[in-house]
Amino acid sequence: MFPRLSRRRFIGVTAAAVGLGVVPFGRAPRTEAHLVTWRGQAMGAVASLQVHHHDRAVAERLVERSLAEVRRLEAVFSLYRADTALAALNRQGILIAPPADLVTVLTECRRCWELTGGAFDPTVQALWTLYRDHFSRPDANSDGPPESALREALERVGFDKVTFDANRIALSRRGMGLTLNGIAQGYVTDRIVSILHEGGIASSLVDMGEPRAVGSHPSGDPWRVGIADPDNPDRVGETLNVVDQAVATSGTYGFHFDVAGHFNHLLDPRTGASAHLYRSVTTVMPSAMTADALSTAFSLMPITAIARTLRQLGEGQARLTTETGEAIALPS
Repeated sequence: MFPRLSRRRFIGVTAAAVGLGVVPFGRAPRTEAHLVTWRGQAMGAVASLQVHHHDRAVAERLVERSLAEVRRLEAVFSLYRADTALAALNRQGILIAPPADLVTVLTECRRCWELTGGAFDPTVQALWTLYRDHFSRPDANSDGPPESALREALERVGFDKVTFDANRIALSRRGMGLTLNGIAQGYVTDRIVSILHEGGIASSLVDMGEPRAVGSHPSGDPWRVGIADPDNPDRVGETLNVVDQAVATSGTYGFHFDVAGHFNHLLDPRTGASAHLYRSVTTVMPSAMTADALSTAFSLMPITAIARTLRQLGEGQARLTTETGEAIALPS
């Protein structure tokens, strides 16, 4: 089980607060609209869902469908429950007849793993466990785990050691495990966008840990999405104009294993070291799942490699804040 990363919430669909426009099928919208709001917890994090619709019953059904989908996907991806598909895979090392959603996400994991030269890799759980266990000891060496322990953990890391298809998923090394914290929330965002689309939403901003804009703002302007200031993460440092794209941010200012803050949650699957190239990395992509994965991977890659990956994709952009505070924007 992993501790929560402070930068992420699992679900929060913001609608009326940012002017979400919903167009019912077959008729023009009226001036009056109803707001249906849900607030609670999902995956152990604060969560909210707000839908603005001219027919309150339709809005309530959209909320109910969205929450049902979140509950269904929690039973696949959550590491906070022992009865999920992912927990069973990590515990057993094999999963027969896996849920289709898990296979879909692993397929995108493989694509992002290949695109980034292994920088994105969901098998880093062995490294997380190593650092967590080391720094939970009262006499922990501030320099981190011993080299021998790091080498041993790295032997259980590598997406090439994972085989999967529609029939089964297998981890080839004992002690291996997957975390999908860097991609599953994006997948859930995309799924909820699909549900709201089916409900007649023409324009929305969906935030499930990482925001995704559907269309333009009802005013016709782009949606405005704030990026946290890495020096003061509770404040907005930059605002992006977004239309039909998702935005994801990873920062070294998030969770740290040690009090001094030298060992952060962005772990390099190739070396076992924490990320220190950038204070913050933001990606803008058509899919929230891809944006989510690449913001993690780009945190571990030099600028030339990030630019090469964007050229391969032929879409999207990355915005980097280096350790010295320099802001760099890379288009596709």
